[in-house]
This record gives sequence, C-alpha cells and structure tokens, in this order.
Amino acid sequence: MTLAGGEAVVRVENLHKSFGALEVLRGIDIEVDQGEVVVIFGRSGSGKSTLLRCINFLEEPTEGTIEVSGLRIEGGHRIRSKRDLIHQLRARCGMVFQQFNLFPHMTALGNVMEGPVTVKGIEQERAKAVAMEVLAKVGLSDKADEYPIRLSGGQQQRVAIARALAMEPDVMMFDEPTSALDPELIGEVLAVMKALAVEMHMTMMVVTHEMGFAREVANRMAFFHEGRILEEGTPDQVFNETRFPETQRFLKAVL
Repeated sequence: MTLAGGEAVVRVENLHKSFGALEVLRGIDIEVDQGEVVVIFGRSGSGKSTLLRCINFLEEPTEGTIEVSGLRIEGGHRIRSKRDLIHQLRARCGMVFQQFNLFPHMTALGNVMEGPVTVKGIEQERAKAVAMEVLAKVGLSDKADEYPIRLSGGQQQRVAIARALAMEPDVMMFDEPTSALDPELIGEVLAVMKALAVEMHMTMMVVTHEMGFAREVANRMAFFHEGRILEEGTPDQVFNETRFPETQRFLKAVL
C-alpha cells in the first residue's frame, strides 16, 4: 500500500529476522514512495527498530528482500560476499538513532563533514560548504564550532540529523529520535523533521511514539504487533477508524 503517488524508494518483501529462537520480524512487506513519510509505531519489542536496522543491514535479515532506490539485496545468506552492495545501500539511507552517537572530539561541523570526506571522498572545502548548508537547515549555523559536550540534547540530535543529510540519502530513517531527550527539547527536533518532510519532501521512515507528529506529518502509519504489521493506513484511518483492539489499546495508552 502506497499513498504518495511516487515511485517506491524502499521496498521490503517477506522480511524475517530471528535472534536464535526469538523471531522478531515475521514476514514484513512494506513500501515507501518518493516523498512519503511513514510512521512506524507499536510497543517495545514489536520489531520496529529491527526493521530499520535490517533495511540498512546493521542487522542481517534472516530471510527476505531489501530494495532501496533500485538496489536489491537478498537476506538469508552470509553478507561477506555482499559488502560492496551493502556499502552502496547504506549510502542511500540516512540513519538517526535514539542516542546521538556524535564524535566527542569533533565540533558540530567536523561531525557533519566526516561522512562526505571519508566515505564519499569529497574534498574538504566542498564538504565544509555542504556541512554548513545542512547545519543551517537544522538551525545550527551558529553552533558549527561547538563540541557536543557544549550542546543540549536537542542540538546534538539536530547535528546528527545534519550529519545524515550531508550524505544526500534517498531515504531518512529515524529510530525513536526523541526518546532520549528531555520533554522541553523534543519539539525542536520534531520541528526539524517536519521541515524535512514539508519543505524538502524528504522520504522518511520514522519509528516514534510521538502521535502528534504522526497525525500532522505522516502520509501513512504502520502499527507493529509481535513482529508483524497488524494495521496500516492514513493517520485519519488509524486514529478514527481503528480496526484492531491491539491498536486501540496502544493508542489509548499514548494519547
């Protein structure tokens, strides 16, 4: 099911992921179109974060197929022979984690420049220009020379978003990007994410419990339950025409 009217940037087919005897993902099928924002929600342990980690092969899928911008990789086999393909796929996926994972010995500017220089081989001056451009997009031009320790949690997460944007990904994936923030800092990160969606038409997959953001920004929502997508639809459908009691109970708990 796709709603944005574009071409699929991400296509996941029959995705399974097991950790030993524990089956975390049980046959996930999902597509994300160009410019579409898909919010993935559900209880802890339902497989949401594992889906994102499988898409960029931070976790190796047990079975299934991952495709990003036409680059298709089968899971279920050892990844050593696919390293070049996985490297190409990761370059197309920007990832923002719960924890900011910034290099503490680098300034905000240095953190954002690092990927373009070391991964893409862009020369320093060009990388600096790109980094300053994306720092401006997240509202941190004036913090370029600050080290992470001197930044608030919200500012650090915005630097992490800028770092991912600097790689010019085809899709941005957010894994509960506000869960490590104090309540008063959550809004500034969500505002940046909203701007990416509305102003830049960025293709986004967002794992979050921020239902206000989902209602306002998402094109589509997918409710994960016990490793499967139990319910999927527009925000209006999910909030007002909920079909399953599991979804209803979850929404009642978080709204």
